[in-house]
Amino acid sequence: MNHWQELEHKYFMHTVERVPLTLVRGQGARVWDEAGRQYLDFVAGWAVNSLGHCHPAVVNAVKEQVETLIQTSNHYYTIPQIHLAQLLVQNSCLDKVFFSNSGTEATEGAVKLARRYGKKHLGGAYEVITTTGSFHGRTLAMVSASGQPKHQEPYTPLPSGFVNVAYNSIEAIRAATTDKTCAVMLEPLQGEGGVNVPDDGYLKRVRAWCDQSGILLILDEIQTGLGRTGTLFAYQQHGIEPDIMTLAKGLASGLAIGAIMAKDRVSVFTPGEHGSTFGGNPIACAAGYATLKFIIEHDIADNARRVGQYFTKGLRNLAQKYRFITDVRGRGLLLALEFDRDIAGSLKMACLEAGLLVNDVKPNALRFMPPLTITRGDAAEALGVLDKVLATVPRPM
Repeated sequence: MNHWQELEHKYFMHTVERVPLTLVRGQGARVWDEAGRQYLDFVAGWAVNSLGHCHPAVVNAVKEQVETLIQTSNHYYTIPQIHLAQLLVQNSCLDKVFFSNSGTEATEGAVKLARRYGKKHLGGAYEVITTTGSFHGRTLAMVSASGQPKHQEPYTPLPSGFVNVAYNSIEAIRAATTDKTCAVMLEPLQGEGGVNVPDDGYLKRVRAWCDQSGILLILDEIQTGLGRTGTLFAYQQHGIEPDIMTLAKGLASGLAIGAIMAKDRVSVFTPGEHGSTFGGNPIACAAGYATLKFIIEHDIADNARRVGQYFTKGLRNLAQKYRFITDVRGRGLLLALEFDRDIAGSLKMACLEAGLLVNDVKPNALRFMPPLTITRGDAAEALGVLDKVLATVPRPM
């Protein structure tokens, strides 16, 4: 344990099991530790550094903004906020935006908006149906919304108003819908739950059921949005439109931001019913505008699709070579490799030693969520490291 890690143990709450690595610099898809060792980063700040580390477009926008205007509150109009809101609306199917500081604030705000809609238009309906394996954030309400007992059990009793049902089952959603239901909230692809991909047609069936029932469809695109799955938004691959959508993570390529987007008819907040001191501050919005503009103008989503296809093919080749790999799944540059035993933690550490950062999303699965700007060369390098590491896994006795 080095000096910085000792200080962290002394002063920081023990809320995470950190990897024994202190990062001090990043550029593109590479990061460096305090000893100067380089790593290929396929975690990217938890799918946050969409343009990689310290991308010039983002750095220059932040530098200019921090020298111009840092914070005003939402009591006043600011230009970076309006620029980013306009760009999001013009490139999506939604009509209105509210900016928060994080993904969990965005999903919490989306639920508030759905409840407000339910009170105004659905006779006071307030329940939101979510699915097992989902992850919507770490506030107490969003822990209740997330369908993962490991996140819920330490905090019981949980806030009411959420019904968890099986993922990828329209029958479960239909059975759970009552006159108390105001919305269904889904991730188009479950990231934190293990990169779980729904069957073709699932989201269309959910959309049709919401229309039939008169309830709202909320899509949590915090991890799937902004190009990660190969299109700007994941909903575009399913031929549907959500009533409400949440964004965060890759929106500002490293600066803290979240967003609630909604159709006009669903934008039922009135002044004073929702707000944020720091949400939509000029620096975060300047970074978000620079990031989104670059993603759109340079078709970064298509790069994620093409390099993702190459990387997926390489992972499938590894699955043919190493029979303890049981699944390769995902879309674009949000992918997972699953094993027949709980070896993901040891493999993560072996990759770290070999200069590759990956995430053990489950005890038996590794997750890959690199910058969307990576090249085929970067993907080939990562596959080479994985091949060497997987070759060291002993055969079961």
